[in-house]
Amino acid sequence: MAGKALIFSAPSGSGKTTIVKHLVATNPDLGFSISASTRDRRGRTEENGKDYYFLTPQEFKKKIDTDEFIEWEEVYAGNFYGTLKSEIERIWAAGKNVIFDVDVKGGINLKKYFGERALSVFVKVPSLHVLRARLNERGTETPESLSRRLFKAEFEMTFQDKFDVVLVNDELAHAKAEAQRLYDAFRKKAT
Repeated sequence: MAGKALIFSAPSGSGKTTIVKHLVATNPDLGFSISASTRDRRGRTEENGKDYYFLTPQEFKKKIDTDEFIEWEEVYAGNFYGTLKSEIERIWAAGKNVIFDVDVKGGINLKKYFGERALSVFVKVPSLHVLRARLNERGTETPESLSRRLFKAEFEMTFQDKFDVVLVNDELAHAKAEAQRLYDAFRKKAT
């Protein structure tokens, strides 16, 4: 049984992951699509099969060769991310709609793949100044990685018009409520 797809994309630090986790926690009919990645785990908190499917570059490339991805991208040099077809099948087989937390290019590619069965949401912050502050608050960025992320974020913002909806995350509680409203309307819409 095929369901619907809810796609959240944003520059790093915009709050999309927090919004997606909120929607998954409050909507039992949503299944989170776990992405595959070749990047290293962050700290001791990330788990294989829960946060990501952590693959070696060789494992990832083999899955590309055997056409196991809906979409994949080299998001940062040497770090590949992708959406496994088997992941969507798993969620839809459970009778749920799928929700994605993906980078901007991945979001555009997923929307193309799913068409009208998907709602694509671009989450953005009010300004790059706010984004810089949020990334600094994480405490995970070096000056070099912060500069790279901000440069990439500025570029990614130019793609917001490729999404069905732009959700400005200026205040988290409001952004969560708006995301829920968007999902409620999309869930009721016939495809």
